[in-house]
Amino acid sequence: MIRTAKIVHTTCVMDCPDTCALEVVVDDGRIQRIGGAQDHPTTNGFICDKVSRFARRVYHGDRLLYPMRRRGPKGAGEFVRISWVEAMAEITSRFREIIRGWGSEAILPYHYGGSNGLLSDGWIDAFYFARLGASRLARTLCAAPTTEVAMGMYGKMPGVAFEDYRYAKFILICGANPKVSNIHLVPFLRQAKRNGAFVAVVDPLKNFSSHDVDLHVPVFPGADLPVALAMIRIWKEAGRLDRDFLRQHADGLGPLLEEAHAWPVERAAQEARVAPQDIRILAEVYAESTPAVIRCGWGLERNRNGGQAIAAILAMPALLGKFGVRGGGYTLSNSGAAKLDTTKIFGDYAWPTRMINMTQLGEVLNGDLQPPIKGLFVYNCNPAVTAPHQNAILRGLAREDLFTVVFEQVMTDTAKYADILLPATTFLEHQDIRRAYGSYVVGGVQPVIPALGEAKSNGEVFAALGRAMGWQDEPFFWDTHTSMQKVADALTLHGRPASAGIFTAGETQPYDFPGPTPIQFKTAFPQTPDGKIHLTPPALGSSPFHYRPVKSDGFPLAMISPATSKMITSTLGEFNFPELWLTLHPRDASARGIAEGDTVRVFNGLGEVICRARVSERVRESVVSLPKGAWRKSSMNGRTSTALCPADVNEVGGGACYNDARVDVEKLKTTDSSCSG
Repeated sequence: MIRTAKIVHTTCVMDCPDTCALEVVVDDGRIQRIGGAQDHPTTNGFICDKVSRFARRVYHGDRLLYPMRRRGPKGAGEFVRISWVEAMAEITSRFREIIRGWGSEAILPYHYGGSNGLLSDGWIDAFYFARLGASRLARTLCAAPTTEVAMGMYGKMPGVAFEDYRYAKFILICGANPKVSNIHLVPFLRQAKRNGAFVAVVDPLKNFSSHDVDLHVPVFPGADLPVALAMIRIWKEAGRLDRDFLRQHADGLGPLLEEAHAWPVERAAQEARVAPQDIRILAEVYAESTPAVIRCGWGLERNRNGGQAIAAILAMPALLGKFGVRGGGYTLSNSGAAKLDTTKIFGDYAWPTRMINMTQLGEVLNGDLQPPIKGLFVYNCNPAVTAPHQNAILRGLAREDLFTVVFEQVMTDTAKYADILLPATTFLEHQDIRRAYGSYVVGGVQPVIPALGEAKSNGEVFAALGRAMGWQDEPFFWDTHTSMQKVADALTLHGRPASAGIFTAGETQPYDFPGPTPIQFKTAFPQTPDGKIHLTPPALGSSPFHYRPVKSDGFPLAMISPATSKMITSTLGEFNFPELWLTLHPRDASARGIAEGDTVRVFNGLGEVICRARVSERVRESVVSLPKGAWRKSSMNGRTSTALCPADVNEVGGGACYNDARVDVEKLKTTDSSCSG
């Protein structure tokens, strides 16, 4: 028998700005290799290790291949196989029972969309839950404060393209680590450096070598706002503000300058625990350089001051008039350049039910909410390890009176608590359309292999659930081809029509800017209603730019939980993160008698995590790092970083405040490592 390998084109959907074009080698119906395509503005033939190994998830022993019903205690992961017909009937019956007894708002869809396309999140699923009358979910684990601020200030104006960073003479990276979650920016940073650019990074972790960057400012978590305000004060006092630009294009300057006045460099440096001279260098080099660009990431928002810090930093290019040139301005999310008008597809349907903040799932499941949550449908996420206050969430998921459906690709920590478990396809087994939020492309996703077992796509499952309810609405009868065409017809790329044919073939469609890339305030402008920059957006509330320090409450170390080269979210935790390690600074380790490889207990009033220690100057003093996304099996007591993260929310957008976690660390004897969290 002759076996002939073929190359199938598709698009990566992982939660990353790059949205790479992929070439997948398939031989005899099995994935052999996943690589990067050349015909893409940033992929350039290489991809991250995570996606290159994604076939391990497709064929993993923990892959879910058919529907199942729980038969053991919740959390034990004991299930018996059932048919799709039985699964649909039981879900429908239980949801109807809940609605009769408690009302439809007693059902909560819990989901996230970072690693999904336009047909896998917010599509038929949203229509189904709206039709059901379920509670709505405020999706706040990431990007909620940032989105609120960006919409209020610039209306999500298209940002500086990654490939234009090579033209910049000054690059500031804050709240982001391109080396793990935006790797295709790194070659452009290095090219800019070779061209003479000054590259600065503000981050409590040292992710770049001195060869890569000119200045690393190891800001204490949550103190980015004072640093930004001190820089603004320097510019005001030196007469560097571009008053002409501000008069013509911006409003809301007064509150920003008023708060900046309260932050001289020395005070800001003390609060951020950095050298005053570092703040002065940042301010001076940025002011003197053109083009200058800021890469603003989402790490900034993960604390109670996050929304205010984002606003102050996004104001900087406006304050100094850094727009209007290629490589000048800022980059945050570029997703707003592609617009999907769902009213063209579903009409303007109503969903007026209560809103529940996903960050507070533990409180919601265990508190006195009325009506209580009696039905939980989890898909596109793994809250048992990703949402704050892990111990409360696990208690809530263990409720016998909570009917839980989990629709998932593999047996995650959350899936083990399901009453009904549904098998989902991976992005390599279904069709979709992926809108990038970094690169200026929209990519088609096509199946490179048939779906394994009985796995189904999100569109198939939620359409089937709608039909099981007896609803005759047209969307519940669309096939994938129809859905692809309808999304393409309702999608525009900076005003340009989208092409369903391109997406069906797994190819990418670029944007049609005047010129190769957008130039802010030359070919791309604010998308606010009045076309102006609003330096003090309403989302900041009654005390804009006011700084609120985090109380330590007797726990002296700030804990951060960043993405890593292994995992950006919890995806791939089934194989890609076998052991959880805590990283702490040598002085903090020495003060506690901790050496490399020791077993340690990381703890606060919410819980504890037992794991091994790494001692490294990569993390700044008084800060410890416990990576996000790790599964419970990776620690010695079945708890991960979210067990230590408060469920507090930012006043801007209600965002999660992961980096407000304050902890202490102690060395354990090896025999003590059996403690439970």
